[in-house]
Amino acid sequence: MIKADALEKPGIVHGFFTRQGGVSDGIYASRNVGLGSNDDRDKVLENRKRIANALGTEADRLATPYQIHSADVITLAEPFSENDDRKADALVTNQKGLAIGILTADCGPVLFADAEAGVVGAAHAGWKGAIGGILQNTISAMEALGARRGRISAILGPTISQAAYEVGPEFHERFLDANSGYTRFFNVSEKPDHYMFNLPAFIRLQLETAGVSIAGDIGLCTYCDEERFFSYRRTTHRNEPDYGRQISAIMIKEA
Repeated sequence: MIKADALEKPGIVHGFFTRQGGVSDGIYASRNVGLGSNDDRDKVLENRKRIANALGTEADRLATPYQIHSADVITLAEPFSENDDRKADALVTNQKGLAIGILTADCGPVLFADAEAGVVGAAHAGWKGAIGGILQNTISAMEALGARRGRISAILGPTISQAAYEVGPEFHERFLDANSGYTRFFNVSEKPDHYMFNLPAFIRLQLETAGVSIAGDIGLCTYCDEERFFSYRRTTHRNEPDYGRQISAIMIKEA
């Protein structure tokens, strides 16, 4: 797993996990944790168990939401039950030994921690969530548990880079309608009326504007680094039938 120095705080354990180190094979090789994929379910569960163990907890103490590209956040006091509504794109908790994570395959995984307050968060920030307020809402949910945004470290994990993220004119117009200053996140593409969008920079702006103590980025591209990361867009370009997901997770250690 990849770690960020800013999240290496007393009492906090985290990881931006790669696709390596699991039991899946084929297009899912090897550590696919996506239960929504067409991978063998038992293999996915084993991969998730390995993630939980790496964090120092049990598989049933690793919670992930059913991601819908929203701005919705769930505050967790215990693992999800079978019938819980887990539709959201971020989780926050102040419970020790409860790992929270989000799955990605190009979108931005952001992990948050206020170690002094003992509050952590994990957010899935695709372009819809990022422009819709998922990061700000995650911070607000952490504050409701006692965190202070001026103490929060927020780190963006492996995300599709601008060089690999081509978008059409409607996408471009939507951002400029929201804020004309967002034009700085777009470069003109070689394809007429298309642009290259800088999602990592846009996410960092949202975090910086929200007033967190540290807004960082580990600077890794999911599309470009096939050996370590799954990528939805790379799969689409190859006309492959499905794709795996990697996980980014964080937990407050038990004493």
